[in-house]
Amino acid sequence: MSQTLKTTLTRAAYDAATWAAQPLLLRKLARRARAEPAYGQHKKERFGRYEPADLGREGRGQWIWVHAVSLGETRAAAILLAALRERLPGMRLLLTNGTATGRAEGQRLLRAGDLQVWQPWDSAAAVRRFIRQFRPAMGLLMETEVWPNLVGISRQEGVPLALVNARLSEKSLASSLRIAALARPSFEALSAVWAQSEDDARRLRMLGARVPAVLGNLKFDARPDAVQLALAARWKSALPRPVVMLASSREGEEAQWISELQALGAAAAQVQWLIVPRHPQRFDEIAALLAAAGLGVSRRSQWADGPSPGLVDDTVWLGDSLGEMNLYYGLADLALMGGSFEPLGGQNLIEALACGCPVLLGPHTFNFSEASDQACEAGAALRVANMREALALALECVAAPHRLEQARAHGRSFLLEHQGAAAATAQAVEQLLKK
Repeated sequence: MSQTLKTTLTRAAYDAATWAAQPLLLRKLARRARAEPAYGQHKKERFGRYEPADLGREGRGQWIWVHAVSLGETRAAAILLAALRERLPGMRLLLTNGTATGRAEGQRLLRAGDLQVWQPWDSAAAVRRFIRQFRPAMGLLMETEVWPNLVGISRQEGVPLALVNARLSEKSLASSLRIAALARPSFEALSAVWAQSEDDARRLRMLGARVPAVLGNLKFDARPDAVQLALAARWKSALPRPVVMLASSREGEEAQWISELQALGAAAAQVQWLIVPRHPQRFDEIAALLAAAGLGVSRRSQWADGPSPGLVDDTVWLGDSLGEMNLYYGLADLALMGGSFEPLGGQNLIEALACGCPVLLGPHTFNFSEASDQACEAGAALRVANMREALALALECVAAPHRLEQARAHGRSFLLEHQGAAAATAQAVEQLLKK
């Protein structure tokens, strides 16, 4: 079988599968809407149908379309948009998201004349309706969001797409190579790919992507929320103990953390423990897990003006709010980075360092491998083998304030060394737009 025929058959099978899966998508959205109501709203947009019918038509040929699937990508998009609006002051933003947290965060980025809708399901019909509805001047896909129909039909309709702040782990590369007949044409159809690192660029080129430049990671250019940091500093000044946070925790990690916390016994009382789950739909689940372990729980959503004074030693703070990670990092003397203690690839540690919070990483950071390795080499982060080592090292660090201050200084230097991606990416976008 020729490669062309194999690609054609694979694409036809993919199109059939995405069409057939639409009822499953609707059921999934209904299920998720029970915990996060946003998933039940504007569902027709998922299939490229918009009300009113002329929605977005006044911006045809002007929209700069940015797709940021979830919370992390939307935060990276915010950094790029600030730089883009400086270069293109009259730009009109068409923002698409795929998750409820991404959409909620994205609402903060909209200005007069901008528009936000759900990412279209990757069926040929939905994507084609989306493209013909808005006719964007160009599209910017954040980090990893390469979908076969989204890319292929955009090219057919004359809409150039670029992959921005692009990253690709070895694991994702291996998965993509297994479906190369589907993945390779998608990467080849992108007008440009601007990679975070040379390793990302190498992997992306293996899938046929054109990578004209390695521009760095946009997240190094993030500026923490000064209001949240000031509030954290005020609250922190009244605390009798240092604060250690399990940040952006994911499934399985909270149980590990509770088990090791209980194993510490009386030593655990040296620290005020804070846990902030990655996904808001799990807030109640984690509160119940803590209570079942015999731990007191003080939820951020119930604080009037900071944590209640006089809490008993076994009370854990639960960060159950959205958009306040800078507040939590400002409160914490040290953060254990979630996603890295189970084989989930880790989370972005740059936000923590920007807030002056040193980081302990578990063994699994393959989604952010270069930033994690470089931070460890710079002394801005430390790596441990498991949760037990993380808690033991956390107690050592908070007992040695000079050690934490040294890590903060290394973190500041590390961030300064890697800044500049936002301006460089905005310039590259402007040049591509002119073409």
